[in-house]
Amino acid sequence: MPLEFKIKLMQTKVRKGKIEINSERCKGCKYCILTCPKSCIELSSNFNSSGYFPAYFANPQNCIGCAMCAVVCPDLAIDVYVEE
Repeated sequence: MPLEFKIKLMQTKVRKGKIEINSERCKGCKYCILTCPKSCIELSSNFNSSGYFPAYFANPQNCIGCAMCAVVCPDLAIDVYVEE
């Protein structure tokens, strides 16, 4: 195996993700919090207009854009974006 090929295999690009949570749609079920592999989401201490404590994007530097949070969200309150 040529050295060039070995070096390219070792270089990996880390995906950078971003999520947006619609706090008015969120009911604070915590499914996204439990599912996130990087612990990027937490519950807010402020409630929304419906009286729920919604989730919020607490640790954006850790997000890899896996979209697991959006998949499990029963309220469709999460949009996921990934940098290319």
